[in-house]
Amino acid sequence: MAVKSITQRWVLNSLSVILAIILLAAIAFSVSIYNFYYTAVRAALTSRANISSGILLRVLDDNSVDFNAELRDLVENSDVKEQFEVTAIDHNGHVALSSSGFSYNRQEVMPDYEEAQRSASGKGYYVGKTESGERIMAITVMLPSMTAEYSALRYVTSMENVDKQLFVYIAVFILGVIVVIVFVLISGLYFVKSIVIPVREVIAAAKRFATGDMTTRIQKKSDDEMGDLTDVINYMADEIVASEKMKNDFISSVSHELRTPLTAIKGWSETLETIGDEPEDREMMRRGLNVITGETERLSSMVEELLDFSRMQSGRMAIIKSRMDVLAEVGEAVLIYKQRAQRDEIRLIYQEPESVSPIFGDRSRLKQVFINIIDNAIKYCDAGDTVTVSVQEHDGFIDVIVADTGCGISAEDLPKIKTKFYKANQTRRGSGIGLAVADEIVHLHDGELFVSSALGKGTIVTVRLPVNLKKGEMREPEITTTKEISLSEIEERTREE
Repeated sequence: MAVKSITQRWVLNSLSVILAIILLAAIAFSVSIYNFYYTAVRAALTSRANISSGILLRVLDDNSVDFNAELRDLVENSDVKEQFEVTAIDHNGHVALSSSGFSYNRQEVMPDYEEAQRSASGKGYYVGKTESGERIMAITVMLPSMTAEYSALRYVTSMENVDKQLFVYIAVFILGVIVVIVFVLISGLYFVKSIVIPVREVIAAAKRFATGDMTTRIQKKSDDEMGDLTDVINYMADEIVASEKMKNDFISSVSHELRTPLTAIKGWSETLETIGDEPEDREMMRRGLNVITGETERLSSMVEELLDFSRMQSGRMAIIKSRMDVLAEVGEAVLIYKQRAQRDEIRLIYQEPESVSPIFGDRSRLKQVFINIIDNAIKYCDAGDTVTVSVQEHDGFIDVIVADTGCGISAEDLPKIKTKFYKANQTRRGSGIGLAVADEIVHLHDGELFVSSALGKGTIVTVRLPVNLKKGEMREPEITTTKEISLSEIEERTREE
């Protein structure tokens, strides 16, 4: 359908215009060359008639010369009889003399003679066909009325050779026009084909993509816009494949992450059902309840992370900003992981400054960012490693820096770690969306999240937030979202906090 449409549009919009221009050019050329040749012949006839008329006028002024005899000599011995036929017309409108030697037994139709009789200039012009069908051009010049025998002098020439020459010129021109049209048609169709074929391939590839076949790739055939389109389609397919792979890995990872705590909860629940009232049983119950509580909190955290990611994807993540102390939120995040770090034999060091400037931000969301980053740092460390958290203020910004001496991230994986679903290390727990959510929250605070790492040496994550409050400035709370959300959703979020 598209092929037909593009071809039709080219024919209607381009070829039709070209054909119209060429047709007008052909008409203009034909009219111009026709006028040129006919004007030249008329000028030659008029010039000759004027010369003859001048000679006869001089003869008329000379009384010693017989005017009629001189006129007969002028007609019968004309030096242009090869090109023109010269005739003398009597007062009855009959041809009395002719340079061709033919005698006219009947009256000729001579529109130019009739025009010359009516004209004040005494001249008449005619282009047309004789009774025999020959095309001629004729000019008649009236003689002085005092001449007794003849009334006019007429010059006639055949236009057959001129018309043949014009036909040749116009035929050659039309042949050239046809060649141009054929060339334009062939080159145009080749050009349209160079667009249509790649478009057809793109359509076919898109249909295969729609059916789920993402292995198809389009062969690039040119370096123009169609080549760029081919590159973009192929790049899109690669990105879809990569995104699909990450999504599948994410589903697999989340399924595993959910199954592990559920298995622990189920196992301990079944165990607790069988214990008695002995002191060792009560100790086992306490341990089991602790495990169930911890795994439940883990599940709750994962679900909340998934909900945040869903809000981020739909553009419905709300940021409720107010005056806040960054140190308080960082301190709480460190405190949450203090016990876990000790259990995993990881040193957690918090280098807290005396004070930093307050900022205008969402304390709950930023605390979530700090928790996520510290959790990642501990998650990718082994026993004996160190996680250092520090806060610095400089040049109107506050930097929250979390550095660890864990396994690090490879240079190949580093640019992708803030991409949704991406996990650089599949052996560590996690869904692969925490850092994407954290990066979105930081951006909603007009800040930046930087990650630097070296494989086997550790990772440094820096959250840079602008100091957007002047000293002593107080502001009313403010709600920022990436998309309009309902008042009830905001109220629900506020109650949760």
